[in-house]
Amino acid sequence: MDDRKHVGRSGELAAWEAYRRRGYRLVARNWRCPLGELDLVVGRPGLIVFCEVKTRRPGPLGEPFEAVTPAKQRKLRKLGQAFLFAQATRPPACRFDVASVTVDGSGRAEVQVYEDAF
Repeated sequence: MDDRKHVGRSGELAAWEAYRRRGYRLVARNWRCPLGELDLVVGRPGLIVFCEVKTRRPGPLGEPFEAVTPAKQRKLRKLGQAFLFAQATRPPACRFDVASVTVDGSGRAEVQVYEDAF
């Protein structure tokens, strides 16, 4: 596995752990359909959260969450709809979060979750 994939996987795992510590259950990870992929789908009673995970090493490119552009947000909304349709369920509430993860040289991840990001 190349370094970028390893950093990305580390970020997804760190984001999931942040949700788990907050009492969420894992609904799906890397859910795919013809439209694309949802990184994390987590839930609590009455709530489904679609989380886009962006992971980077520290550097000049800015914060990871800045990569979630308006076009990416539109795509994620469509993916969320496709997920709910495929599950044949309609929870009382849905939310779109962004987990911004920075992984340092030693592999330690810092996670900032932006709830209801868009």
